[in-house]
Amino acid sequence: MSEQEAWYGLPKEVKFCKVCNITNQRPNSVNEYEHVRDSKKKTIYFNEEGVCGACLNKERQHAAIDWKQREEELWELCDRYRRNDGRYDCIVPGSGGKDSVYASWLLKYKFKMHPLTVTWSPHLYTDVGWRNFQSWVHKGGFDNYLFTPNGKAHRLLTRLAVQNLLHPFQPFILGQKTFVTRMCVRFDIPLAFYGEMPGEYGTTDGLTKADEKKFSGHAGSGFSLDMLGDVDIMDLKLGGLPIKEIIEKHGAELNDFCAYLPMQGKMVREKNIDIYFLGYFVKWDPQECYYFSVDKIGFEANPVRTEGTYSKYNSLDDRIDGYFYYTSWIKFGMGRAMQDSSQEVRNKKITTEEGKALIKKFDGEFPTRYYKEFLEYIGMTDAEFRAKCDEFRSPHLWAKVNGEWKLRHTPSGDGVDD
Repeated sequence: MSEQEAWYGLPKEVKFCKVCNITNQRPNSVNEYEHVRDSKKKTIYFNEEGVCGACLNKERQHAAIDWKQREEELWELCDRYRRNDGRYDCIVPGSGGKDSVYASWLLKYKFKMHPLTVTWSPHLYTDVGWRNFQSWVHKGGFDNYLFTPNGKAHRLLTRLAVQNLLHPFQPFILGQKTFVTRMCVRFDIPLAFYGEMPGEYGTTDGLTKADEKKFSGHAGSGFSLDMLGDVDIMDLKLGGLPIKEIIEKHGAELNDFCAYLPMQGKMVREKNIDIYFLGYFVKWDPQECYYFSVDKIGFEANPVRTEGTYSKYNSLDDRIDGYFYYTSWIKFGMGRAMQDSSQEVRNKKITTEEGKALIKKFDGEFPTRYYKEFLEYIGMTDAEFRAKCDEFRSPHLWAKVNGEWKLRHTPSGDGVDD
């Protein structure tokens, strides 16, 4: 292995967007059912001028999109599906965070839809996350199904995902991607809306340009089993291991994992389910969603600064959130402050230079607040978790200097090799 080998299929040359500072190491979504440690990941698009796909998409929104026309399209869509017979006519997934409040409120109170909100439970609720969830339902006036997966199975899959992938959020992501479709089938609801589009992060996430507004059920989405090709369900991977191996080694049963598995394609097709990105139809600005949710339901920000970043209103509901962002920093050199600030630069809330300063100050900060609970949840010691993190540091991103790990490259140009 060469000293600066790039792992995970990442670009060997590290670059940062000239506008928003996001790294070209940022991975796009992968098929989680095939995800193993050495999976090759596609990364965010950069053009020849060094500008990322997320910035290019946002500039197109600022300059070229007729949002009035898009809103008319949404009215037409809602008119086709709206029910007035006491049944739900659409599903909105969410946690009661700013984005799900914004989406559900618009659909119910502006577009006169009758949404059922559905929630895949966090690993470990935070106090503020639980209060916001309750406010969403009770102050917002929404019916909600809160699904909590088999706690023993969820803990096992989270531990395996950390051990094999350094990816503590994989079980939650799998649940998010399967749950909406299951609820559409269960309640005979033919329409669902996710929030912001993948293009907000520089990727179409497998969607074609012509179908960017619609969730197409591509491989890895959890939409249906037949979209994964000719594969035995026992060979699908969870936590980086085939299901049959997990069953053999850990005494589990296939039924323990049914909530994480894609549905049979026939069931989905018979229901003619359509799933759209609401962000295609309405301009999506996370900070404005925050102000909106404060006004409508009394949404609470974190009482203290969120570790790893400067903000207080993003990803508040799960005590494991911080470790997802920290492990992303380890694997891709992209921490929570970089993700937050790059989005705010694109939305013209802060400047490129302000973003660099925030990244330099906060990116990679270790999340200590819920660390004891996190370690207990995944069944690791502090030494084991930190050693596992070191196993996943790609040589082209990291160098050890005087016994301390340092990034080779940073947006500020003060990395070891800059």
